[in-house]
Amino acid sequence: QVQLVESGGGLVRPGGSLRLSCAASISAFSMYTMAWYRQAPGKQRELVASITTGGTQNYADSVKGRLTISRDNAKNTVYLQMNSLKPEDTAVYYCNAARIAFGPLLNYWGQGTQVTVSS
Repeated sequence: QVQLVESGGGLVRPGGSLRLSCAASISAFSMYTMAWYRQAPGKQRELVASITTGGTQNYADSVKGRLTISRDNAKNTVYLQMNSLKPEDTAVYYCNAARIAFGPLLNYWGQGTQVTVSS
């Protein structure tokens, strides 16, 4: 029943901007830490940005100052505003939702959206 759907990816020139969205069909969205990961072909999936239930943001050093994560709990949606994009940002970007319940860790992933930065 849990579903995360990413959108907003595409082809953009270096220095350009995109905004990714992740629509979450999930109960108690506001209780989840939300995050964006990315994975390029042949590389490990890496954490790009996260935002806690209280709105605290964390970023990979490589994207600080260029990417901004935000959430709208009323819409069950998390965003990734991507500015000053570089070719090395090219990857599939995945939305993640995670929380610790009374017993288990709950961890969910979207299918991903392709971002390609190229001239």
